[in-house]
Amino acid sequence: MIEFRDIEILKAIVQQGGFRAAAEVTGVAQSAISNRIRHLESRLKVSIFEREGRGVRLTTIGRRLLEEAEILIAQRDRIISELTVDDMTGVVRFGVAETMGHTFLPQMLNRLKEPHPYLRFEISIETSLQMANDILKDDLDVAILLRDQAPSGCHMTPLPPVSLGWYARPGHFQLPSPAGIGDLSDLPIVTFSKTTLPHKRLVEMLAPVRTQAGIVHGSTSLATVMQLIALGFGVGTVPHIIAQASPHFGLQELAVSDDAKLPDLEYVICYVSERNDKIGRALTRFALETADQMILKIDQ
Repeated sequence: MIEFRDIEILKAIVQQGGFRAAAEVTGVAQSAISNRIRHLESRLKVSIFEREGRGVRLTTIGRRLLEEAEILIAQRDRIISELTVDDMTGVVRFGVAETMGHTFLPQMLNRLKEPHPYLRFEISIETSLQMANDILKDDLDVAILLRDQAPSGCHMTPLPPVSLGWYARPGHFQLPSPAGIGDLSDLPIVTFSKTTLPHKRLVEMLAPVRTQAGIVHGSTSLATVMQLIALGFGVGTVPHIIAQASPHFGLQELAVSDDAKLPDLEYVICYVSERNDKIGRALTRFALETADQMILKIDQ
């Protein structure tokens, strides 16, 4: 309907005060400029200029058209500038497991902000199983998920393991110290959602020691898990890094014997190389750098 060249000519006419002067600064013949404006008015079915002697002035509709057109020109120039200043630009569909989303992700994105200010992220917090499917369907570009649930055929880089602990409301349950898996199995337990690997591993740990059907509650929200533990709803399994970052819940870590110790969560950052090699390699580098810095702070 309207082209950028139309807008540039329109601006030149207004700035120079007429078609002849506009022709001189644009290098376009005056007759060609006149024809272009005539055709534009015909297409839009409006009058853009009023003729006043040898000059022209914008109509009210013409002024509105020029205002909106200048916004389009500014947006075009901004996009071109962003694309040429930094080759790392555009929208990245980034999936992250909730454990990493609460602790690791904000630090990582903050490190990316300065060197690559034009990257835009659409962040999804999902289970590892869902993200694996989304990677294969090309609904995600890059994901941080559990290694054992990463899809085959994707490029994977391990991240430092995340340890898990048992937590409870202080003084709410009478448990020996250290508590064994048999002691914990008789209590209501709150943990990751049923479809996740940590949930399945926990159920497998509990199966040999349970004499009766126990209660294991699952949630896709770690914040909900911690809130339920804080209310005394049950004991629960929470990543140490999440519990340390959420002191307001007032959770107490339980001392447990070796048979009740939970396996670490092993995460990877993954992507399909054929589709997302460049952004995948860049995010992997920043993920590893962020992980190193976070581990260093914890050690200190």
